[in-house]
This record gives sequence, structure tokens and C-alpha cells, in this order.
Amino acid sequence: MQTVLDFEKPIVELEQKIEEMRGLSAADDMDIEDEVQRLQEKLRKLSNKVYSNLSRWQRYQLAKHPDRPYTFDYIDRMCSDFLELHGDRRFGDDKAIVSGIGTIDDTKVAIIGHQKGRNTKQNVYRNFGMPNPEGYRKALRVMQLAEKFGRPVICLLDTPGAYPGIGAEERGQAEAIAKNLFEMSHLRVPLLIIVIGEGASGGALGIGVGDRILMLENTWYSVISPEGCASILFKEEGASKAPEAAEAMKITAQDLMEMKIADRIIEEPTGGAHRNYDETAKILKKIILEEIQSLEELDTDTLLQQRIEKFSKMGTWED
Repeated sequence: MQTVLDFEKPIVELEQKIEEMRGLSAADDMDIEDEVQRLQEKLRKLSNKVYSNLSRWQRYQLAKHPDRPYTFDYIDRMCSDFLELHGDRRFGDDKAIVSGIGTIDDTKVAIIGHQKGRNTKQNVYRNFGMPNPEGYRKALRVMQLAEKFGRPVICLLDTPGAYPGIGAEERGQAEAIAKNLFEMSHLRVPLLIIVIGEGASGGALGIGVGDRILMLENTWYSVISPEGCASILFKEEGASKAPEAAEAMKITAQDLMEMKIADRIIEEPTGGAHRNYDETAKILKKIILEEIQSLEELDTDTLLQQRIEKFSKMGTWED
């Protein structure tokens, strides 16, 4: 069943009306093409108006949309031969993180990404896209394998956060994330980071250090969600204050570009990525190949130096 956000309802209702008219025309052999074209033009203008004036909260809602494409949706459309690799060789295999090797056109790559589920059963299996320590260790294992064979690494970020359970803490959640930050900072192959949905806290950052940080148009990246921020600051009013928190936090791709954290915004089809998987994957694939080609032109020492400088410039501090 399609999920429709409040601000999408007028658009969906108009789309349904157009489909009904087309069905009526086919059934009764009526010529109402002019009326259909008029409604299509009205739909185009309405869609442009709505999606060109989204608030931060509305973009946040699109990033969390349950119909939004996930990591495997992109892999299936970009790679002809993806081979998933399992396990961290220490504890187990974390289903919240997908990792493996594949080919995009003629470019051999390693791909790592968070994976959510489409229904309750899948979400339980994927732990709602919240990785355990073994997920980050698995990701690092694949990154180091990619380094050994000279393959660029692509990381697709989409998580509400690292799993906060007792077991995860007992197995070294903080250490696993910190280890990845350190190792990714000097991995000797191009590292491309792409936020495809939610980029929450250390859960995202654990596979989020790279040479370029790209964000799909309707995504967010922050230390905490608007709901989490609002519950801390506004206590009992938290739920109702989440939109206000989103505005204050500046969590969207456009905000992160202004703050010089993100390097590029990837345009989504009108209405968001969930409205057209194929077109979104086509756009993403083109940009991935462009970015990899650009990074591969740099020698390794320059690549690492620029990566370190990039993250050193984020934030402020005093000696």
C-alpha cells in the first residue's frame, strides 16, 4: 500500500483523477484527451510548486519515506554482478549492513550500505537498519579487501542510528565505529560517501569518512533526529516540536552544502526518489562514475592528504 505524506495528498489525488479519466475514456471510447492534458499540465505545475518549496521537516519526512529506495534497490539497478560478502570473522553477520563487490559498467567497486526492510518481518531481520558492531567490522573487512585489490569503495548511508542495545555495547559498538573512522581516514583507494536516506549520528558516520560526501536531494545528516532533539529540549512537548527542531538543526542536504560538509547534491526525480526508482538509480550511477573517475586521477598521497584536510576543516576548536 502506497504511503502518502500530507503535503503529497493533493498531487496523488490529481494523479488518481487523471488515471480514472483515462480508464473511463478507454472503457467508453470517449475522446477526453484535451481534458487529460489540461490536468497533466495542472499536475506538473502543482508538483513543481510543492517540491520546490519543501521545508526541512518535509524533506526529513521524504528521507524517511517507507517507499524510498534502499541500498539493494540501487545495487540491483546499477550492478550486473554484485557478490555480497558476509560476516566480520569475529562474531557474526549483521544484516543491517550490506557489503560486497561488483561492477558498475566497466568499473570494479566495493559497495557498502545500510539496509532497512519493507515490512515488519524484513525490518526485524534487518534490525530496522541499525547496525551492530559486527556490521561495522564487516564493512571494514570489505574496505580492506577493496584496498588490497585497488577497488574504489562506495558507501550508501541510510540509518536511524547505530543499534543502542546492551549486546552491541558489550561487543564494542563505540570501538568498532571509532576503528572505522581511523581506518577509513587513510584507506588507500577512493572512498565515495552517499547519503541516500537518513544519516543519523555515529550509525552513519561509522561508514561515512571519505573523499567526497554526496547527498540525495531529500536526505538528512545530523548527530540526532529532530524527534530526538525535541524530546530532549522540549520534554512533554517533544513530538509536536519536532518540525521546529528540524528547522533549527539545519539537517538537509542544502544545509550541509552551505556548511561545506557535503560536496554535492544529487537531484531526485520530481516528487522524490520513492516516485521513480529507475530514474533515481540512473542519475546516481552517472554521478558515481563521474566522481570515481575524478578521484582516480589523483595520486594516492594527494588523495589521502585531501581527505584528511577535508575532515580537519569541519567544526571549530581552540588549542
